[in-house]
Amino acid sequence: MRIAIITGVEEEADAFLPGRQDGVEQHGHLSVRCLDHGGHRITIGCCGVGKVNAAAAATLLASLHRAELLMIIGTAGRLSAREGDCFLIEEAVQGDYGAQRPGGFTHYTAGSWPIGPARVEAFRAWPLPDIGLPRARIVTGDAFIECPDHSLRLREGLAGDLVDMETGALAQVAQRLGLRWAAIKAVTDGANGASVGDFQTNLLRAARRAAEAAERSIERL
Repeated sequence: MRIAIITGVEEEADAFLPGRQDGVEQHGHLSVRCLDHGGHRITIGCCGVGKVNAAAAATLLASLHRAELLMIIGTAGRLSAREGDCFLIEEAVQGDYGAQRPGGFTHYTAGSWPIGPARVEAFRAWPLPDIGLPRARIVTGDAFIECPDHSLRLREGLAGDLVDMETGALAQVAQRLGLRWAAIKAVTDGANGASVGDFQTNLLRAARRAAEAAERSIERL
């Protein structure tokens, strides 16, 4: 299988099979490491933070490398009390797509017409092999969350367990292109007032947890 992996920050990409490569490609600002693992052809690169970067990189790798599976690995903030520190993502929604109204923000399914009756339909991930990871729903948006009140709104309004800035965009690209997608995310912080310090403290450990889980999952495909 041809698998394209993206991450939001360099440390997350570097944590996947560190030092392994049989080539490096440069596409604009996107540096892509190429290697084989578990009998599959892997391309992995750090796209940069945010939904536009993720969507652009996913589309580029899907086109240039004829990817059959788009995958994102790395870190996320915690929204719910679901147990675990590394999760297999089952569903992704976008937390900043919808309509801003006098009574507040109304969520809609990303890409749908944000007028009329509100409805949020999650992007469903392709199931990776079971390696014992707990499952989670992730909420994606173009904001780093440092506010417990906003975390509560995402948890209660969208049933989110985790929050990040890229997964929902990759999922939307995969749906538009008719491709499978998957995601593995490890927790760095609680999406609260301590998030900046916790993220920086826990980044390397969490990035490696997610990368190691991805390595094992790919080996079993």
